[in-house]
Amino acid sequence: MKRIISSLLALGALTLIITTSTAEHANAQSPSRVFKQAERALGGNKRLSTVRTLTRTGTITRVADGKSGRYAMHGSAPNLLSEYIEIDGFEVQSGFNGKSVWARDSRDGLRTLTGITSLDFQAEAVFRNSRWRNFGKDKWRAVSAGTAEIEGKRVTAVNVTTSKGRRFKLFFDSATGLPAGEEYVTDGGTRLITYSDFRAVNGIQEPHAMRIVSEGQAFDIALESVVHNATIERARFDFPVISGEPLPDIPTLLRSLQTNEDKVEGILDTYSYEQKIIKREIGKDGVLRETESETNQLSFYKGYRISRMIEKNGRPLNEREQASEDREVQKRVEEIERRIAREEKRRVSQSASGPPDGESRRISIAEVLRASNLLNPRRERYKGRDVIVFDFEPNPRFDYKNAQSFLKFFGKTAGVMWIDEKDKQVARIDAVLFDSYKVGGGILANLKKGASFTLEQERVNDEIWLPSLADINLDVRVLLVAGININQVIRSYNYRKFETEVKDAAVDPTKTNP
Repeated sequence: MKRIISSLLALGALTLIITTSTAEHANAQSPSRVFKQAERALGGNKRLSTVRTLTRTGTITRVADGKSGRYAMHGSAPNLLSEYIEIDGFEVQSGFNGKSVWARDSRDGLRTLTGITSLDFQAEAVFRNSRWRNFGKDKWRAVSAGTAEIEGKRVTAVNVTTSKGRRFKLFFDSATGLPAGEEYVTDGGTRLITYSDFRAVNGIQEPHAMRIVSEGQAFDIALESVVHNATIERARFDFPVISGEPLPDIPTLLRSLQTNEDKVEGILDTYSYEQKIIKREIGKDGVLRETESETNQLSFYKGYRISRMIEKNGRPLNEREQASEDREVQKRVEEIERRIAREEKRRVSQSASGPPDGESRRISIAEVLRASNLLNPRRERYKGRDVIVFDFEPNPRFDYKNAQSFLKFFGKTAGVMWIDEKDKQVARIDAVLFDSYKVGGGILANLKKGASFTLEQERVNDEIWLPSLADINLDVRVLLVAGININQVIRSYNYRKFETEVKDAAVDPTKTNP
């Protein structure tokens, strides 16, 4: 923050003073009251709820040298967003199409964004389209942050935390109740947006002047047009189509992926690794914190994965706890032996009656994607490798009624996937549940729309992509009781070739973990 303020002062930009006195925090208005005042000042919740698309266009000027160009922003509910800036021939463009976040500029070209940068843009896309009106439904938390001063105006500040732990700050004019600005903290530093010159558009007060301060540079935007509910082509939010090296045939690539999976599974069975499961929760103060964790040692026994706990909440298990855990592992080994015997007996029986049913087969990613439409294929670099990236979304023609359970679930998701073209393996998946998914007709469990997960992999020993990070965020109702929020990060690491079966493997309780 000090670096940003110093840059602003050097540029002659606005001065931002954050007030943190205890008295002011004690007297601060609740976020819900601040939001209601803002809604009234803007024109009322009823009018705001009618806005499905928003288009802003105008002129942008770089304060440092006075050079100008064009600015455009397009938003479409619930979460589509694109933004375009051009100054002195240099273009910067970014967008979210509901599945993937992308960026393009005149220096670095076109790329799909991941990680924090992607989550930040997705959060901004949701906010641009619905402001604060869906915070409760989306499980976002708003907390009072006292008062501040922007360009000589007294403002009320509200901290916002998304369900995925991304944070930003909102400012509201204390005198008028109108939105005064937003502050985002991203990988590139702090980005501050302020608003002024409000004018009525369809009965809603819309800013016609903006200032953006990012990475030490200030930009003034004079909006010439602010339009509600204009038709916006979906292509405006999609990954731009650019010429380049021809893409492979995607169906052929997916068949190669499926053929390669048996080999990959065989290699995976020769590795052991550690896995840390971290449970998180957003507190009443809006901060996402780790609540508990568990570290397990994973190895294999006759093709089955075995998990042995070695650490709980950052503390290695003591001798008694570890002995108890090892007894449980031995029980699982014995159960595997019984399962293998049952499966062998079933195979002998089925050899006379025909092939096993589909539920007994391993489902591959290639099969899973049959439940999806594949869109926007493109070539990119990911972790130093050439990859094919494409978006996917539910296929309305897919036969969900007769599909296997996992296919039914995946057929309701949308997102983006990275595939290593040479290794024929999935390197990364980002996905979100497009529709509620019911287990047992909704009696056993009901995963609510908006649940999301990320699977990130690392290439190990120059031969295989193995899981490194899974980020899971969902709201589920179990057995018709109240909803349960699951916010977990699973980190997998310390992969090594494993030559000994698990029942003979020694546990090292002194193993250190990240």
